[in-house]
This record gives sequence, structure tokens and C-alpha cells, in this order.
Amino acid sequence: MGILNVTPDSFSDGGLYVNPQSVAEVAGQMIEQGVDLIDVGGESTRPGSRPVSEAEQIRRIEPAIRAVAGLGDIVISIDTTRAAVAKAALQAGADMVNDISGGRDDQALLPLVAGAGVPIALMHMQGTPATMQIDPRYQDVTAEVISFLVERAAAAESAGVARHRILLDPGLGFGKTYEHNLTLLRRLPELAKPGRPLLIGPSRKGFIGKATGVADPMQRQFGTAATIAWAVANGAAVVRVHDVGPIAQVVRMVRAIEGFCD
Repeated sequence: MGILNVTPDSFSDGGLYVNPQSVAEVAGQMIEQGVDLIDVGGESTRPGSRPVSEAEQIRRIEPAIRAVAGLGDIVISIDTTRAAVAKAALQAGADMVNDISGGRDDQALLPLVAGAGVPIALMHMQGTPATMQIDPRYQDVTAEVISFLVERAAAAESAGVARHRILLDPGLGFGKTYEHNLTLLRRLPELAKPGRPLLIGPSRKGFIGKATGVADPMQRQFGTAATIAWAVANGAAVVRVHDVGPIAQVVRMVRAIEGFCD
């Protein structure tokens, strides 16, 4: 899953793709590099960020999704917590929804997804983007994340979303300390036990910078690659990344070692 933020303030690529031409160019590059899904977002959820109105999100994402859809047969995801934004995105050509609130932010979202018959990724987050990194605490981060995700998957099914269309995301970097993130990665096989596809999104995040000593998010490719290799080998079904080309090679190599590729 390639990340395509059409925002002015995302933590590592804010302001880079703010018109349909630049969106089409970067999406085309991702497709050439082997992307399977492109995740379009119109609201930054970096630590400390503030909500963006539905109208502004729609203004940002509609032309971007149309630009990506115009490139051909590629799966497009909309990264939003709001039903109105998801509806506009699906009408513009999106194929799935990626909700960092796990379907909690807008009670209309899960029924919308169910009615549209599209997949949804449900993520764990402690707090909100504005507050999530202010002293996050857990008794057992893995057990608590699993419990939350199982509950949210059940809520999605109760709303009518088909079981096979639900992906789960432990939310690396969303209300977690450095130690919490590493623990979740270490215990990924436990997160996979509920039997839902896991979406893992570590790309360029702060815990990678801390582990590697690399302050600039744009220079965290190698730390990201190592994290992705670990995640794929330990149960991740989808990995959400900025640097599609190098990471596609990492995933192919791990799959080859596992015997999943020719």
C-alpha cells in the first residue's frame, strides 16, 4: 500500500502532492514500482495534528482520487474517519476505506462501508492525533490492542461489513511509546491469531528514527525496510509505505524465502 497524502502538513511528505498532475505523476511511479494499493489521505494524523473539516478533506481528495483512478486498474483506499469523506471518495473511484479511529469517530461510517460492499481497515489508536503521544500507557500493549481490534471487527460485522472485508491495524506510532511499538512488532504473530488480515504501517516513523539514530524522516528508508521485512515474515498481509520501489523488493524477497514466489 503506497501512501499518497494530499495534505500541506503530513509529517514527511506534506505539501508534495497538492494538485492532480503531481498526484498522477507519483501514483504512476508507484504503479511502475509494483504497488498493489494506493492510500489517499486528505487529513494529516501526525502527532499533535488537528482535525480537518469534511468539506476540506473532500476538496483535497476528490480530484486526487479521480487522477489515480484515471491511470487504470489500481486499488485505491481512502484514509479517513468520516463517512461523508468516504462516500465522496468511493463515488470518485476509491475501492476501500482506511479508518484510523477503528470506526469510532463517525457512527455512520461502518454502515456506509457495509452498504457499499467495500473493505475497511480498522486501526487501534490511544487518544486522538492531537493527544496520542502525550504519555501513552498500557498494562499489556499487545493484549489491549488485540482486544480493541477484535471488538472493532465485531462492531463492523454487526454493522453489516462482511468478515472477509475487514483488515486490522495495530496502529504503530498512534498512542504508543518506542517500547510499545517494538513490543507490538515482536509479538505480531499474536496479533495475527484472530485470523484477520493485518495492515502494518511503520514507514518513516519516529520509533525507527530513535532505533537507528536518523532524525530526518526522509532518510529512514533502511530502518523502514528492516521493519517491513520483519512484519511480512511475522504475519503482515499489507504494508503501508512511502518508498514503494525499494519496499516492493523487500516484500518480494521475503516472500521468495518463504516460498510464496517463483
